[in-house]
Amino acid sequence: MCYNVLGDKMEELLLIMNDEGFIKHNGYEVITDGDKIKLKVNLKEISFNPYKIAHGGLIFGLGDTIMGIAARNSKGKNCVTLNSTIDFLKPGKGEFLIAEATVVKVGKTTCVVRAEIFNDEDDLIATMGGTYYYI
Repeated sequence: MCYNVLGDKMEELLLIMNDEGFIKHNGYEVITDGDKIKLKVNLKEISFNPYKIAHGGLIFGLGDTIMGIAARNSKGKNCVTLNSTIDFLKPGKGEFLIAEATVVKVGKTTCVVRAEIFNDEDDLIATMGGTYYYI
């Protein structure tokens, strides 16, 4: 089952995200696409590991952040990550990376979410799964 990622409190969430240190520090940018939110990061020198590809931590953070947004909006409640996994499929190369999330299940206290991260050529570079706890 898919849940709408955009909720009634979207403006409030966007304000929080624009001021949030981790998101701001990493240059993550919120993009709305119809009824979904996507998260984009432009790749620059500080984004890369020693092999000149996007650092795994940057990619993981991008996916975790979009999944947290999706979990929060599924119920309108703040949440934190309980567990998250990532599968790196291709090197993170290109001008930018973009992540999108789908809520799989909303429970009373937790939410299960999946994410996909693509490069600027629409190649799937990573998939993620996460469980979020409503606080």
